[in-house]
Amino acid sequence: MKTLKLLSTLCFALIMLSTGEVNAQKFAGLDKSPMDMASFPSKGDKVVKIYYSRPQLKGRSLSELTPNGKVWRTGANEATEITFYKDVNFGGKSIKSGTYVLATIPGEKEWTIILNSTLDSWGSYSYDESKDVARVTAPVTTDNESLEAFSIAFNDEGTMFLGWGTLRVAVPIK
Repeated sequence: MKTLKLLSTLCFALIMLSTGEVNAQKFAGLDKSPMDMASFPSKGDKVVKIYYSRPQLKGRSLSELTPNGKVWRTGANEATEITFYKDVNFGGKSIKSGTYVLATIPGEKEWTIILNSTLDSWGSYSYDESKDVARVTAPVTTDNESLEAFSIAFNDEGTMFLGWGTLRVAVPIK
């Protein structure tokens, strides 16, 4: 009786493990908004690092995905988090070292870039304006190259660029 019980438990465990592997393999690489990381500088002593998910346009309009005047999580899935490893000047505002949520309010001619203290949040559903640490505005520019995936990058001077479609927004970090 004990042997039969042990065998059935082992069989069940093996079935569960193989089912998990099949599901993991089946869905591997199908993340519609894969995670990414951007940092400055890219080597050596980090000043800033951002973790975010990269939604894709997939034939949709940017205005549909980032409506003007509404708080956006600046990516997909979990709220984008930005870590400053030292005190910085972020778009003209003094910011203490630490980790913040990076949210944005898109606009036709400029975007409002928000650093908020509410961490570990999903999207912008729990956004609380009273937890804002800083808000800066940055002009919207366009580029000839269209980006299918939302992207965040830094240039050699530390300026953070947000780009999607042909839209570009730049925030200097010093």
